[in-house]
Amino acid sequence: MPRSKDYDLRDRDSVIRVYTDAKPQFVIHLAAVVGGIGANRANPGKFYYDNAIMGLELMEYGRQFGVEKFVALGTICAYPKFTPVPFKEDLWNGYPEETNAPYGLAKKMMLVQAQAYRAQYGFNAIFLLPVNLYGPGDNFDPETSHVIPAMIRKFVEAKKLRNSEVILWGDGSPTHEFLYVEDAAEGIVLAAERYNGEEPVNLGSGQELSIRDLANIIAEEVGFIGKIVWDSTKPNGQPRRCLDTTRAREWFQFEAETPFRQGLRKTIAWHLAQRKSSGEVLSAIDRI
Repeated sequence: MPRSKDYDLRDRDSVIRVYTDAKPQFVIHLAAVVGGIGANRANPGKFYYDNAIMGLELMEYGRQFGVEKFVALGTICAYPKFTPVPFKEDLWNGYPEETNAPYGLAKKMMLVQAQAYRAQYGFNAIFLLPVNLYGPGDNFDPETSHVIPAMIRKFVEAKKLRNSEVILWGDGSPTHEFLYVEDAAEGIVLAAERYNGEEPVNLGSGQELSIRDLANIIAEEVGFIGKIVWDSTKPNGQPRRCLDTTRAREWFQFEAETPFRQGLRKTIAWHLAQRKSSGEVLSAIDRI
């Protein structure tokens, strides 16, 4: 699999080189420059340009190199801010939530490109919309991580340091939906094998969870018994996120199977193992 350390997909020559080296029949475009609310607010221009140019160049040169199928991974951030719940695959009835709109719009342009290329060139490109992913191997960097790894790290460190409280952004009222990474991989493979249409398709678990409840669950799993403080001066992000997963189920027989707590425990265990292997001694979590 090509890695970013070997190929800069924002650079046209590098894109040409990866196609020349790999000679792929099929492309699954997973590359992205991503982050949580803070990273999106700090880097709107970078997140827009980097993600837009990667999609544009990869799909264009995939067409030129005769790729048989191109699977483009979008983002739930492409949806309008006040999309009715559950989100059906209609992305054009409003502007995305402001803090991550540049990223979401950059990714949504791949849908436009895929449909245009299918119409003009007969290029078989499909567009998938995954919800927030989580699992072992996630990004736990405090500056760029998404909500689950960010919370896990905060609660693990607060427990280790015996802090009496953990401060989290917003008021905890927004809802999100989460998809375990192994389920996501299964959904992408099924789509690549079985789906060849022009319409976008959601990939999710279909289960809505408030950020407040998420924080309480992670605190419980980590064993943090202090107070959770909500900083309402910080942004909440999109008010609600929950997908209608009918298309994925009917069109290529995908349904998420991993219970949320099970996936979360595996994610926490992986993070603790990484910290331990780096030389940090942490107290064991009995239930893991």
